[in-house]
Parts: sequence; C-alpha cells; structure tokens
Amino acid sequence: MLDGKTILITGGTGSLGKKLTAKILSRYTPKKVIILSRDELKQSEMRQQFPDACLRFFIGDVREKDRLYRAFDGVDYVVHAAALKQVPAAEYNPFEAIKTNVLGAQNVIDVSVDLGVKKVVALSTDKAANPINLYGATKLCSDKLFIAGNSYAGGKPTRFSVVRYGNVVGSRGSVIPLYLKLKNTGKLPVTDDRMTRFWITLDQGAEFVLMSLGKMKGGEIFVPKIPSAGIMDIVKAVSVSCKADIVGIRPGEKLHETLISEDDGRLTLEYDTHYVIQPQFSWWGEERKNGGRPVEPGFSYTSGNNNEVLSIMEIRNIIREFTEGEKNHILRAANN
Repeated sequence: MLDGKTILITGGTGSLGKKLTAKILSRYTPKKVIILSRDELKQSEMRQQFPDACLRFFIGDVREKDRLYRAFDGVDYVVHAAALKQVPAAEYNPFEAIKTNVLGAQNVIDVSVDLGVKKVVALSTDKAANPINLYGATKLCSDKLFIAGNSYAGGKPTRFSVVRYGNVVGSRGSVIPLYLKLKNTGKLPVTDDRMTRFWITLDQGAEFVLMSLGKMKGGEIFVPKIPSAGIMDIVKAVSVSCKADIVGIRPGEKLHETLISEDDGRLTLEYDTHYVIQPQFSWWGEERKNGGRPVEPGFSYTSGNNNEVLSIMEIRNIIREFTEGEKNHILRAANN
C-alpha cells in the first residue's frame, strides 16, 4: 500500500508518529516519510532513532499554511496527528487550542486539496463525542471539518477520514507513566474512584491507523473495538500497597468517556474489529458500507457500558510491556 509512496505525519515526533514510522519503515519501502513538527530537539532524537535515508524532518506548525504548502508538495498520504491534547491546558488556553486543533485542521484540508494529496487520515479522540471540554469541542469541530472536506474537495481526488480512539497506554500525559513515577510515594492521585476509560496500546493504535488508511473511501469515522479499565483497577495494577488520593475531577473531565454517542449510533456500522460512523452526506451510498452491519437502535459505545473490561492482571501485563518498551528505547538511544 505504501511502497513507493510519500507519507507525511504531522506531529510526527509524538508517540504515535514514532510508532507509525517504525511500522512503515519495517513493512514497506516508501519513497519518503516526512515528519512535520515544531520541536527541533525531538526531531534530532528521532533522527538518531531512525537513521533511514528515506526519512525527512521538517520544522513547521499546522497553523502556518505557507509552510504546509512546501511540506505537502508531492505527498501521497497524510496522517494528521498534530494537536494540543491536554484537557486542562486547553481549558486555560482556549485560543491556542482553537488555532492548532481547528484552524490547523482547516489548513491541512486546504493544502491537501490544492496539492492533490490522495488520502488524509486525521486522528481524533473519545473526548470529541458529546464533548464537555474545549479540547473535545475542538476535536469534534476538526472531525466535522475533515468529513466535510470530502465535499469541499469537489472534483479533486483528495479523500478524508477520521480515526477516533481512547487513551493510549504510555502516551504523553497518560496516567500509567505518572503512576509508575509516583508509586514509591505510596499515594496515587485519583480524580474519582468511579472513573472508567477506554484503553488502547500504542502498537494497536498505529495498526488501526494503517488499517483505516488502507480501507478508507472518504467520510468515515473509524472506531476500534477496545477494552475499558476502571481507574481503581489501574491503581491496584500499578501497586497493591499504594493508596488512592482522591483529588477531585479536573475542569472539563468526565466520569466515563464516549466513542460513539447514541445520536451517532443511528449512523454506525459494525464490523468484526471496529465500527464506522457514516457521514450524513448525499454522496455516501450503500456501496460504501462494504459488509458493515447497522447497530441496534439506541446503541452507544462508552467506557461505562463497554462489555470488554480489562482485569487487573491484564492491566499489569500491559504495564509490563510498556516498561520493557521504554527500557529498550533508552538502550537504543544510548547506543546511538
């Protein structure tokens, strides 16, 4: 699928960008893989991690459309992962979140259409479904921009789809690295002991993005079938001797996250490994369903009503895989 192609990843020095890069380089022989991001230090570190001749590193920001015109020139596929993702930071810096997550999305769409990019997959979040915080609201807006981009493209070949999933184990700002850091203190901060979250590993997230890129026809929101975990089970999995320090729900935080709302359920198709939320546009026809089955009336997909829940032992296994991966990363960096 990606042999001989040029792929660009916005926000490519992040956790997912690095995992995607590793998979693409090991599985395909692309013409170029372009990493677009703002942080020169992270680019330097990533260049050492992936000393591959087809890799290109561009300093740039999705807020700057002129820079995107240069970066996207000759690109076949774009994975749009750049975003301001921290809920509290977005609450206190709303204008900055809008500039990156909404106006940046519009820039990616405009430039992709103008330069004839074939496919764009934009990364979303469970917080975009029935959002109660600014981060979720900006990502919902971004999702709608990308889906509408298929109409906006007119007769141009560019197609846009969205991938939406939950918390990534071990990603920047996720709770497991924080808990591992604090476990020796004997107390782990918990906002509310009833809280649940969807969980996906970095490897699973990257695989799902690549799968969606291959299957997309344009207009879909792809949602993987993934397990949920209760926050107290995560605490117990990290350390049975640690006490939960209840600190209260942060601004814009939910008890349970939603990947598919009941309203979106009316448009949702189920597949063996994932769901697809169909767009409400006239150009989306029956031929695009590709074997999907409509879900039951009243269907919603939340971390609170999910049938698949991780056990404490399963969470421990995920943590073990994460820590081993971190050790290997440190060793590779030291050897380079």
